[in-house]
Amino acid sequence: MLEAIQNFLNTTGIAKLFADPLWWQTAVMFLISFVLVYLAIVKKFEPLLLLPIAIGMLLTNLPGANMFHLDFFIAQDVNYGQVLHDGGLLDLLYLGVKLGIYPCLIFIGIGAMTDFSPLISNPKSLLIGAGAQLGVFVAFSAALLSGFFSPEEAAAIGIIGGADGPTAILVTKTLAPALLGAIAIAAYSYMALIPMIQPPFMKLLTTKKERQIKMTALRPVSKTEKILFPIVVTFVVGLIIPDAVPLVGCLMFGNLLNACGVTDRLSKTAQNELMNIVTIFLGISVGATASAANFLRLETILIICCGLVAFCISTCGGLITAKIMNWITGGKINPLIGSAGVSAVPRAARVSQMVGQKEDPSNFLLMHAMGPNVAGVIGSAVAAGVFLSWF
Repeated sequence: MLEAIQNFLNTTGIAKLFADPLWWQTAVMFLISFVLVYLAIVKKFEPLLLLPIAIGMLLTNLPGANMFHLDFFIAQDVNYGQVLHDGGLLDLLYLGVKLGIYPCLIFIGIGAMTDFSPLISNPKSLLIGAGAQLGVFVAFSAALLSGFFSPEEAAAIGIIGGADGPTAILVTKTLAPALLGAIAIAAYSYMALIPMIQPPFMKLLTTKKERQIKMTALRPVSKTEKILFPIVVTFVVGLIIPDAVPLVGCLMFGNLLNACGVTDRLSKTAQNELMNIVTIFLGISVGATASAANFLRLETILIICCGLVAFCISTCGGLITAKIMNWITGGKINPLIGSAGVSAVPRAARVSQMVGQKEDPSNFLLMHAMGPNVAGVIGSAVAAGVFLSWF
């Protein structure tokens, strides 16, 4: 009986935790996961993804649970037979990340929920969305020049500047799977902090007069235009950057389900059931990559810093592009909509509206900002395609 009790005690998570000389690292990961749970539930920072990520982080660090094995997936040639035979629950769920399934399904849902009318009505918004990708390439260069990261890892870090979680996950799982946990947490954290990060740069780079500019109403967009737009964008992007097709194609397919008017059931499924299910699987499996040994490194701090730089420079890139367009058009474009060129839909557009109304409560910039905002989604997907084609 005593031997049986002793055997049981030796198999407990507590015994396994303190048998590891680096047990304190696991304790730190528990603390980080609890902080993320607090931010998601109490502060409501991207709770739909931050909460599953936090729970995935908690599960993967529980001693002896053996729910996830990162070593299975960072090998040059993944042995999927081993994953299916020896893998834990989170290993099986992570296959959706490793095979690029979850980000693409998320983009179908995003496309179904997104109205491209502001972009179709004002195609010049595409330039702002392109300008807001500046931070992606600046952060890529900075990470590369630091000497701590390979070109593939630097590309994965740079894509944080696109402010698009699924895009960052797709690039990272392909180019730098060992960094997935840190990059995903950084990307979604900065997206949640947009109302705090962007306004100082918006006020720094614009004058009071510019912030008070009232833009003319957008022209109505016909149903034919709404149907043709996703088809044409998929076709053009596919011919120029084939590596961007998985994301752009899924985004435009989802939008077409909504725009065509004859697939309401599919559109509603993509917006609700599909998005909710995939979000759970994506968040918990991405969080599982943040094990103590993989997360508590100097590289993680550098990733968080480079990600913040990328995000800030992307915001500035969009603002500067909008200022140039305002000058070219003779003062017809409010530069505040440039900050919405990052891909966080619709949070970034709401921040443009918020800052604009503080200067003039009668000014409504939301629909104008949605043009650059959805252009940023396309821009970040194209930037991801560029990196994937390079490496």
